[in-house]
Amino acid sequence: MQVKGTVHKYGDNVDTDVIIPARYLNTSSHEELARHCMEDIDADFVKTVKAGDILVAKKNFGCGSSREHAPIAIKASGISCVIASTFARIFYRNSINIGLPILECPEAAEGIQNGDTVRVDFSTGEILDETTGQTYKAQPFPPFIQNIIDKGGLLNSLQK
Repeated sequence: MQVKGTVHKYGDNVDTDVIIPARYLNTSSHEELARHCMEDIDADFVKTVKAGDILVAKKNFGCGSSREHAPIAIKASGISCVIASTFARIFYRNSINIGLPILECPEAAEGIQNGDTVRVDFSTGEILDETTGQTYKAQPFPPFIQNIIDKGGLLNSLQK
């Protein structure tokens, strides 16, 4: 599977309270969560994000509380993939569980810039920055994780 989109880039230690502020956790509506995704760090995010776009960040993305609301808000906003130097472990697992593809690649997280157009091939782990022509290599998902993502999350993969 491949995705291609425009990059929205952030720095280190983007925590779950910034991804989806706690004041919006009283809803389980994915659409409502998406309307407030990233608003405390980037007020224009929800106005500029398009289906298929890619979020890139540096180290420790998704740190903070263990809520699933954060990856749900990102996925529901239209983001097709998150690339970061490193992820908080609980955020990493929550993302896989809800079917949000995430890749660790420090070189890509450093080199890719906001607004670049990026193509990601999940089967090979290849990340191509079409804006600069630079190629990066992330570890591809093992087949069982790719199956979870392809089916839209852990529960869907178990049901099918």
